[in-house]
Amino acid sequence: MERNRLSLILAIDQGTTSTRAIAFEVRDGGLHPVAVSQIELAQHFPQSGWVEHDASEIWSAVLQTCREVVQKAGGVDRFAAVGLTNQRETAVMWDAGTGAPLHRAIVWQDRRTAPVTARLTAEGQEPAVQAATGLILDPYFSATKFAWLLDSVPGARDRAIRGEVKLGTIDAWLIWKLTGGRIHATDASNAARTALMDLKTVEWRDDLCALFAVPRAALPAIVPCAGVIGETEPGLFGRALPLAGSAGDQQAALVGHGALHPGDAKITYGTGAFLVANVGPKPVASTRRLLGTLGYQAAGQTAYALEGSIFSAGSAIQWLRDGVKLISESRQSEALAQGLADNGGVYMVPGFTGLGAPWWEPEARGAVVGLTRDSGPAHFVRAALEALAYQTRDLLDALAQDGAPPLKTLKVDGGVTANSFAMQFVADICEVEVERPAFQEMTALGAARLAALGVGLLPDLQARTTEAPARWTPRMKPAERDRLLSGWRRAVKAAIIAAPDRA
Repeated sequence: MERNRLSLILAIDQGTTSTRAIAFEVRDGGLHPVAVSQIELAQHFPQSGWVEHDASEIWSAVLQTCREVVQKAGGVDRFAAVGLTNQRETAVMWDAGTGAPLHRAIVWQDRRTAPVTARLTAEGQEPAVQAATGLILDPYFSATKFAWLLDSVPGARDRAIRGEVKLGTIDAWLIWKLTGGRIHATDASNAARTALMDLKTVEWRDDLCALFAVPRAALPAIVPCAGVIGETEPGLFGRALPLAGSAGDQQAALVGHGALHPGDAKITYGTGAFLVANVGPKPVASTRRLLGTLGYQAAGQTAYALEGSIFSAGSAIQWLRDGVKLISESRQSEALAQGLADNGGVYMVPGFTGLGAPWWEPEARGAVVGLTRDSGPAHFVRAALEALAYQTRDLLDALAQDGAPPLKTLKVDGGVTANSFAMQFVADICEVEVERPAFQEMTALGAARLAALGVGLLPDLQARTTEAPARWTPRMKPAERDRLLSGWRRAVKAAIIAAPDRA
């Protein structure tokens, strides 16, 4: 087989609401999409605050979408490598012998372990955990989810100690399945989200494993984000392909945007919203409850980041559509919001699964405040869209207070960025230029770029594109911005006070 025929990268983007595969052609120093397949993913809500996925369904969707893309792109003989990106923090436990999941996967949004993290916080454990991992104590991260799985499935903990049960985030689960159970590995960016990895040494810590009651024997090996991890089973796609790139979705989007230098930042508006700011080759400790994390590890270099997590972004629009049925399609939200002269004093705090940074209130619940007899469906819709901007402003303020330089441009991606009203409001409230690339699938693009680097098809991770981005510049008057932000902060305080454990 001629080397120059191997010009395609198969990117797997396993997200919270769907599984997507995209074939990218490496050409002219850049990556160009040539085929795509996507399958929606069912979410399960067995109790209030609990969110689960079926790991077997995820694997089936990955297999189906990849096979469809390989066929659409002209066959497996054109592919040089596979890249992987995934929803982070979601915890999977499976049988090492059969490869079968032993429980539904516990999704990153899940809050069932909030009592555990509250107890550890009360015991004074958070400063040591944050110093080692960059993370705070919150059920968002994987460690307490792993422990819950081990304790909830009879015999699982003893079997895990013996090496008969494996634990991992979604990337580790898919690497295991793609390699036919030969490789139990997780990339460094995903490992950084477990609360079990030392951020400086990029290794599991025995003291953290003991604190969270997670046996190290069940954890995967930590590998760089670019480089050959293993080969796929030949029968999956027609021949073995090198699995050569892997990163959590938000870190992959950082790479996709080409935010490779200190001071570069991006925010992805998906189910949640995630601000990631590149801080360079050394971790930065946040004083404003942002998360220290690993941006990517590739070509012998490690880039660190500060991150702020918004738990409900696009999911608030989904709730309006599927939950209370105020809209029948998400795209209706823009016209409804624009049809109002202002928000009418109505604010939505989308704390459906608690509030993330900088509030970190796991027991907070969603709230709508400021309703009057004049309020209607459009006010709910506009309030949900405006909440994206207010939450983004909270994160940018925290980033500035941690000493980061002011952003000149905020790079954005994700489904909500198709909404021009929402993006203009982000620019206005955040006082920053908002830039959306012409190609939107930044997570898949980042995974493909890492894999292409991993097999030598690209010399570095630099973004190369000739397509002009869309831009929104601030135009709101300062007095109006201040008035709106004051209303938002009052609404957040009301939502926190109304949380069940504060009632």
